[in-house]
Amino acid sequence: MRLAFKTIIAAASLLGASITAQAAEPTYKGQFVQGGIVFGQTAAGDAIFLDDEAIDTIAPDGRFIIGFPRDYEGPAKLTIRHSDGSTEEFAYDIGDRAFDIQRIDGLPKKMVTPDPEVMNRIKDDNRQAREARVERFTENFLENGFIWPAIGPISGVYGSQRILNGEPRSPHWGVDIAVPTGTPVVAPADGIVTLAHPDMYFSGATLFLDHGLGMVSAFLHLAEIDVKVGDVVRQGDVIAKVGASGRATGPHLDWRINVGAARVDAQLLVPPMEEAQKAANANN
Repeated sequence: MRLAFKTIIAAASLLGASITAQAAEPTYKGQFVQGGIVFGQTAAGDAIFLDDEAIDTIAPDGRFIIGFPRDYEGPAKLTIRHSDGSTEEFAYDIGDRAFDIQRIDGLPKKMVTPDPEVMNRIKDDNRQAREARVERFTENFLENGFIWPAIGPISGVYGSQRILNGEPRSPHWGVDIAVPTGTPVVAPADGIVTLAHPDMYFSGATLFLDHGLGMVSAFLHLAEIDVKVGDVVRQGDVIAKVGASGRATGPHLDWRINVGAARVDAQLLVPPMEEAQKAANANN
């Protein structure tokens, strides 16, 4: 599933319909796949459009991030509008992925189909989550890359279709790490806390960490939140404890990533869990 960086650039050069030849094509690091995250670099002052929609946040030095949702169908059209008014367009093929189907039975009926009286609470939870993702910081929080926020067995993956008590639900947007209640959760990258909610209906104790340039981590089903809104945290800082709050069948960490409105695959940002476990064991 991983695509070679040089192959992406070569394909892009062939597919791109250049309107002006003066400026260089942006450079990229990441994966042009469904659920993928791509870190881009263009010239300072450029404006970037993905499929004619402006990318809201671009760093002063030209850094930007694009994310591709689970069901995105390419090619993706990237338009660069330079400071001199000239534009360039590039097209990128997007790799298809196959996603797992998961069945979870035995959940209380009210947690699968909430009673009408709790719908207002759910709507308010959703409002708070949307507002917490509005911030668009351009600080260089991402220079150290990402690490796993917890180390342990993976029990759920991005894009899987969950069938709860026999009813198909929306896809799962995170990666689940099955570790005991009280296990420390560390910041996978530097960022600013934009949401620290003690008890959302579905996700329980929920924490958002804005990494800048439109990229936000969410940590769900926590037992404890150890930071507050506005705190600046650094990679590796303890920010919470794992729990089983909200709609959860057992203790685990559900880690999710958004790039703007696109829900993307957090696992594409970190090494395989097996490598992380070996490194953690070697350091103990």
